[in-house]
Amino acid sequence: MPDFFRDALNARGLMNAYRARPSYQQNDYIGWINRAKLESTKQKRLNQMLDELEKGGVYMKMKWNG
Repeated sequence: MPDFFRDALNARGLMNAYRARPSYQQNDYIGWINRAKLESTKQKRLNQMLDELEKGGVYMKMKWNG
């Protein structure tokens, strides 16, 4: 897990919510965020993931029952 990713999860207190997600979702989030070419896109994706973890029941803007 990249440091910036871990730091963002810890800063918002969402590490447990992230770890509770299935491994495919954890891997998808990391890959999706890291594939961004622009730093602004990377930050936007990171914020989306953090918001989804905080809200719960959402994965990649889709309803998710987990």
